[in-house]
Amino acid sequence: MKALLLVSELEDYTISFASGVAQHLDVVLAVPRRRYAHLASSIDPAVDLHLLDWPRHRSVANPWFLYQLTRLIRRERPNLIHLLSNSTLWLNLAVPFWRPIPLLTTVHDVEIHPGDSDTRTLPGWAPELMVKQSRHLVVHGEGLKRLAVDRYSKSPDCVHVLSHPSILRYAELARRQKMAPREADATIRVLLFGRIFAYKGLEHLVRAEAMLKDVLPNLRITVAGRGDNPLIFQALMGDARRYDIRNRFIEDAEVAQLFLDTDIVVLPYTEASQSGVLNLAAAFGKPVIVTDVGELRDTVQPNGLGMVVAPGDANELASAIRTLADNSELRNNFGANALEWANGPNSPERVGARAAAVYREVVGSC
Repeated sequence: MKALLLVSELEDYTISFASGVAQHLDVVLAVPRRRYAHLASSIDPAVDLHLLDWPRHRSVANPWFLYQLTRLIRRERPNLIHLLSNSTLWLNLAVPFWRPIPLLTTVHDVEIHPGDSDTRTLPGWAPELMVKQSRHLVVHGEGLKRLAVDRYSKSPDCVHVLSHPSILRYAELARRQKMAPREADATIRVLLFGRIFAYKGLEHLVRAEAMLKDVLPNLRITVAGRGDNPLIFQALMGDARRYDIRNRFIEDAEVAQLFLDTDIVVLPYTEASQSGVLNLAAAFGKPVIVTDVGELRDTVQPNGLGMVVAPGDANELASAIRTLADNSELRNNFGANALEWANGPNSPERVGARAAAVYREVVGSC
């Protein structure tokens, strides 16, 4: 069986997912050269990688690109096409030319996150149209499946649940380069990582830090990633000197060092579906504090990855940070569970096996 995977972004997810699926069947991965060329060595050699001159949304080259992509699909003759995100525009026009090959589309977020300016650059009808043109969908949890069935009027049999696989490449980079964590001291380092948009809950982390100013003087907060400027909350900070703010794109080696050095990874999101950051933290064996939104509780609690707090509750977040800061044994237990989960049940290979089973089901139903 051969699956052709298509996606224009989501590098970390795509590398983990495609590499995992390739352990179980033939995989052709077609992605933009500009985003993936420097990452080719991170993709499993079993993946048949095609780096395409994939135009940006507003480029006049898109019709020619669609023609070339359709030629590639006809040449490869896959049993199934899996679009790894519905955040697309021009691919909608090509779908009719790919029939009768079954089309499966992953919907990472049934609802757009508040403040997510990246996704909002697309016209709203574009991802909706791709979902309508796909008989089968993939989502990352049972709660998201229920939402997708209702919103898109799909049969439950046509909405499949596949977890977001662990993101291992940064931990592997750290091992290859023999990177070492910081020397142990009395400091407790907390990391908020990723795109810093409104839904990430930075304000609540800042308020929690202020509450801990006197009771946890050894606390340090790192906020790393592009997006909104964290300094808009400077007036709320208990002590601005406790913050390490890196409001920019973070290169791979720096990402690895950040996760090596941190004691706790926080995801104080006010709204979410799932989280790549959670899957990255687990690969480093780091305990997490997450809010009860989307699939986060159902991922963290059963697997013993960390603590769950109410969204928007800075008091509860501060209490959880202090609990983990004061209890190294609890942090270590959560971290060990996370590492086992990342390399076991949620490894790319295990998720890939479940994806291969979904592919066979979809092809068999068509």
